Amino acid sequence: MAGDFALLRESVDIECKLAIGQDGKGGLPKSLWETYSAFANTDGGIIILGAKELKNGTFEARGIENLVQIKADLFNTLNNPAKINKNLLTDQFVREWQVDDKTLLLIAVPRAARKQQPIYLNNNPLNNTYIRQNEGDYKLDDEHVKRMLAEQAHDGRDDEILANFGLDDLAIESLRSYRQRYSNLNPNAELNDLVDIEFLRRIGAYGINRETGVRGLTKAGLLMFGMQHTISEVFPNYMVDYQERPHAQTEARWIDRVVPDGSWSGNLYDFYRKVYNKLIQDLKIPFELKDGVRQEDTPVHIALREALVNCIVHADYTDRASVLIVKRPDMFGFRNPGLMRIPLEHALKGSESDCRNRKLHQMFRLINVGEQAGSGIPKILSGWQSQHWIPPYLHEKRQPNNQTLLELTMVDLFPSDTMQQLTQQFGSSFTELTQNERAALAIAKLEGTVTHARLQTVVTGHSVDITRDLQHLVKLGFLNSSGGRGSVYTLAGADIVQPDDIFNEPNTGMSDSSLGLNEASLGLNEASLGLSESSSVPNGSYRDEVGRLCSDRLPFPIIDNLMELSEAFRESLYVLAHEARTKQRLSLEIMEQIILRLCSEHFFTISALGELLNRKAEPLRKRYLSPMVKANKLCLAFPTTPTHEKQAYRTNTEFNHTEN
Repeated sequence: MAGDFALLRESVDIECKLAIGQDGKGGLPKSLWETYSAFANTDGGIIILGAKELKNGTFEARGIENLVQIKADLFNTLNNPAKINKNLLTDQFVREWQVDDKTLLLIAVPRAARKQQPIYLNNNPLNNTYIRQNEGDYKLDDEHVKRMLAEQAHDGRDDEILANFGLDDLAIESLRSYRQRYSNLNPNAELNDLVDIEFLRRIGAYGINRETGVRGLTKAGLLMFGMQHTISEVFPNYMVDYQERPHAQTEARWIDRVVPDGSWSGNLYDFYRKVYNKLIQDLKIPFELKDGVRQEDTPVHIALREALVNCIVHADYTDRASVLIVKRPDMFGFRNPGLMRIPLEHALKGSESDCRNRKLHQMFRLINVGEQAGSGIPKILSGWQSQHWIPPYLHEKRQPNNQTLLELTMVDLFPSDTMQQLTQQFGSSFTELTQNERAALAIAKLEGTVTHARLQTVVTGHSVDITRDLQHLVKLGFLNSSGGRGSVYTLAGADIVQPDDIFNEPNTGMSDSSLGLNEASLGLNEASLGLSESSSVPNGSYRDEVGRLCSDRLPFPIIDNLMELSEAFRESLYVLAHEARTKQRLSLEIMEQIILRLCSEHFFTISALGELLNRKAEPLRKRYLSPMVKANKLCLAFPTTPTHEKQAYRTNTEFNHTEN
């Protein structure tokens, strides 16, 4: 049972419900339908009826007696449109699971397709639609529900004809440049002989509604060739932003920036032209030879071009986030407003395509920019793989606004000396492992720990297969496992630091009282000895010049007690935390930004951070810290004991690339 649960809990989202009913023999819990809606509207998951998840992350089987009635009630409700708007389940999604002498019911809820979402309750999508976040079910606000409904109704979001928008609303120089590029690529094409309006109509930038006679630019045409002020009339949240940052850090300081500032058109075609040239400038990639001819367009150039176009044509320009492109010495980051329209695993394989702005995509493809539908992400993956860099990291965020992020890191997957050390440590048995298994050990060697989520960012393969790889390494003795839900793995024999190693005082087996001694009887006190409180630190640790706790076993100092800090340093932290200290209600985004700034140069214990932010420790952990760790925004000082009362947190600079 433990092995099966472990395989499930790391591979998919799981929700356990007792389902004991009023008579104790079984009944569908009311919260089941909220979870069904949340799973269907997010990434799917498994509901286990008849089991309870314990505080340590393990599961306890309680069983269900009246299974026949439970199943009947389940499907009766699913097929009742007054309760659930769509039934996604058939018999194959529901099965019994025998655990010892207990019978459980497993309900596998798939992710609903775009045209099926939202899945909602009580015959009304508003205030009855749920999504899954941080292992909980949350109501989706009305704005995002309406966005889901719009996504459901329209295959393309950019083909609407805009009445009374025409050539006067375009940046003519942008159109001239586009036509020249098209002509250079297609010198004999008949489109070259057309007047501007007819050319625009043929490429999808202008349209005529045959039923109403309304004619005008399409949304795609306005976005592609319009001027900033005319684009904003239709898309008030429209913003495109390129930033070149000087350091491999999350700070938003830039040395070069492109935003619509009135000095250029602000449209997507000109944004693409400006930004692509900046992305490839100073790109240190060896050129390739083909038939003895130097090829300037390397796989990395192709990957960057595809990533930029992909970001532009998949953006939801009605959403509140901006299109943001970041260039740093170590990586490129691409963020577009809007979530993926297909599951991430399908996008990575290139097996499916559902472009949000199909006219825009078509216009870019006419000038040989952008791959055919479904092949873009695989092109990006292969381009990065050609350099043996860390695989691209594609993921979604729902807070504070829907957005999709792609991070392309120019760092070798694993240093050669790390692989040599592992070979020396484990011998030929290491080289006989699969590529994914060797990757897991390399991460554990480099970072101290490896988790299922972390391994997923650097290897390919199904989530279940990755879990099996990790469990196989434990079975073979390469890794040790700790933790419940979301296990943490460490190299066998590794010296893993624990909170007690840092915070425990040395224990001599004696106390003042056992010796019959106290300060008064000796006439001693701290002042008479010239000692201060900060001079008393745990064994093997010391405090730096500003009062932070330091240990040779941790890469960064820890702030564990605000009163131990120098007055000047403590005051500087108060300034950073001022907004949180003085306001009990802050948006999630602002609070996360404050936490990331506070934890950027050191670890912060949850008690010290709670005191500084004027928040209770446990709510702070549940609402902010744990989700930020799960999102790789924060890292733990003691990853094998994530819920320890003296756990400490630090900003994870490696994963906070395009947050600003």
